[in-house]
Amino acid sequence: MLVLSRHRDESIMIGDEIVVTIVDIRGDKVRLGINAPQDVPVHRQEVYEAIQRENRKAGNLQPNDTRSLGRPK
Repeated sequence: MLVLSRHRDESIMIGDEIVVTIVDIRGDKVRLGINAPQDVPVHRQEVYEAIQRENRKAGNLQPNDTRSLGRPK
């Protein structure tokens, strides 16, 4: 892991197109601004992990699991 020190309003570059800027620092919280192309997904880690879990779960569906979808209850 690369560890960099930055002050408020300073940035780092990731590749040629992603800029991460320190927007604010309050106590033990740091607010980041991320400027990335629209085709690059940006998520908090816990959101990314939840998406991955749901994708794995959806990939494990069996044909019988979806039979009742779209049927009136």
